[in-house]
Amino acid sequence: MATAALEIPSSDRGIPGSHLIVPAKFPEASPEPLEPIDPQRVVTVWLDAFNHLLRGQEDSTRKLFLDESYWRDLLCSTWDFHTFQGPSKISSVLKTGHKPCRLRELKLDSNSDFKKPALSSADYNGTIKAVQAFLTVETDIGRGRGLVKLVPDTKDGGAWKAFTLFTTLEELKGHEESTCTRRPTGVDHGAHPGRLNWQQMRDAEANCETPFEPAVLIVGTYLHGIFGKTCSQRQGAGQGGLTVAARLKQLGVRALVIDRNDRVGDNWRRRYHQLVLHDCVWYDHLPYLNFPPNWPVFTPKDKLAEWFETYAKALELNVWTKTNLTASSWDDSKHQWTVTLEREIDGTFYPRHIVQATGHSGEPYFPSHIKGLDDFKGDRLVHSSQFTGPQPNGKGKKAVIVGSCNSAHDIAQDYYEYGYDVTMVQRSSTLVVGSNSIIDVDMKGTYSEDGGQTLKPPVEDADIDNFAKPNPVLARYKTESTRALNALDAPILLALQRAGFALDNGPSSAGNFMKYLHRGGGYYIDVGCSSLIASGQIKIKQGVNIARVNPHSVSFDDGSEVDADEIVFATGYQSMKETARVIFGDQVAGRVGDVWGFDAEGEVRGMWRRSGCEGFWFVGGNLALCRFFSRLLALQIKGLEVGLMNYGDD
Repeated sequence: MATAALEIPSSDRGIPGSHLIVPAKFPEASPEPLEPIDPQRVVTVWLDAFNHLLRGQEDSTRKLFLDESYWRDLLCSTWDFHTFQGPSKISSVLKTGHKPCRLRELKLDSNSDFKKPALSSADYNGTIKAVQAFLTVETDIGRGRGLVKLVPDTKDGGAWKAFTLFTTLEELKGHEESTCTRRPTGVDHGAHPGRLNWQQMRDAEANCETPFEPAVLIVGTYLHGIFGKTCSQRQGAGQGGLTVAARLKQLGVRALVIDRNDRVGDNWRRRYHQLVLHDCVWYDHLPYLNFPPNWPVFTPKDKLAEWFETYAKALELNVWTKTNLTASSWDDSKHQWTVTLEREIDGTFYPRHIVQATGHSGEPYFPSHIKGLDDFKGDRLVHSSQFTGPQPNGKGKKAVIVGSCNSAHDIAQDYYEYGYDVTMVQRSSTLVVGSNSIIDVDMKGTYSEDGGQTLKPPVEDADIDNFAKPNPVLARYKTESTRALNALDAPILLALQRAGFALDNGPSSAGNFMKYLHRGGGYYIDVGCSSLIASGQIKIKQGVNIARVNPHSVSFDDGSEVDADEIVFATGYQSMKETARVIFGDQVAGRVGDVWGFDAEGEVRGMWRRSGCEGFWFVGGNLALCRFFSRLLALQIKGLEVGLMNYGDD
């Protein structure tokens, strides 16, 4: 007898193949010590023992790491991203037999009060005491930074051991960024007949004239796929492409960003009328150039577009707008691409790397199987990516939005403000969290103006603190912070449920950020629409699917029907891998691995790391992810360019 497949809860559904993160177990709380804890001494003793372990003078990782412990390493021990769990696994990495570990030494980083060893906690609620310290990292080929969190092992007499260790590469020896003390002089003093001035040099570089041909082509928006399919125009020279181009620029790697739009930032300008970033400004800074201190907390789309244009010019990034990629092929023997670009004058280049920077997701997912789509006689039936705003004369008209995540809510609110009668179709459940609650709970003390403290960490230090948490540990933190968020948002969440809106808390109850990485969506950061739903000013059709679209209405599988003058399908997007297939063909798409979601170790798949197809990389995500991981992608490309790394290296 066949066994029925288990239904996966909506909250746990992810991108196909993504491993559901099992939240870590926090260490046991230890008794209060009889003597005051000296954080400096605790960390110094541990670091001495760890460095002895690296040199083969200490033989047991169990003396240094808890039974459930995690080492998150980004390019320091290997040329990949890893989360190693437990002393045995960590030992196998540090003692690789024929091939010595690339990690050479960890030291204290105490160059600011924020980074000095300090009492901390291992859990969100602050019940498990810990000592935290920022670190400097040295490897055989580079330098980096890190963070360790030590807790007393209650099973070993209170010995201080690592619960989490984080190491990330930041520079390659001999190939450091051309910033600060290594910045360009801007002039070569002396007599040099016939020399070019800065503007002439800049023009030659921007036009990719010899010897400025790009080693890296960064592909943003595009008009048509090379292989005969029409493509999305949703993304372009945005945070993904620009941050990678900026990082490569400082490493001396020539890069060209192409975008089919008229101007840098048009991918944001052309989105729906009321779009504003849901993340706060302190979280959203770009590399090398922070937003000004008078910048609004939440950035409007057109203001962000202007900033991207300013950023590209200030950092002297090479961006070709009004440009399409019309042909591409990879040569395995030469390890290079041949690409044809359509511009005012067609051109052919031979980059060694292509970076697909077309946004977090791929092509719009449009449910074309629904019956009656061609029969609709109303004013508009589109995917949310094509929605630019309500009609000014739309008061009293009826709008149906299919979907219940960020875009759906923003569009529904936009329609409501223009006087439409709005119905939102929620097919499963949605995680809802207040925008201000995130600032008060998740961002406070890390990404905030005052942090509730006198110390204000620079964004680079905040990133180390934030990304130091291995994703299983982050998931456990987020289960606790989600409870705190729900408590703050309790009145509106209860009102939503009374209105018939179905809620969830994300995968393993770990909140919106884990849902973002695991699924690519499924949540709404509330900036006002929830109160409209709770009050009935925006209607909800919950737990139903569309049976068919009629000339002036939508019929559902429960037998009900809703009138519609306009229908917007906020039904999400396909994988970036499918966009690669559309642009670059089956040969490339067949080589790349899965994108987004988690691998077996808990690291995000395929993003900012080797894709599985030599010479081809994916970038995407919000501004904070692009700021942090763009450096790591650029370091991998630089490592390949100067021979420190081979594509097949561990």
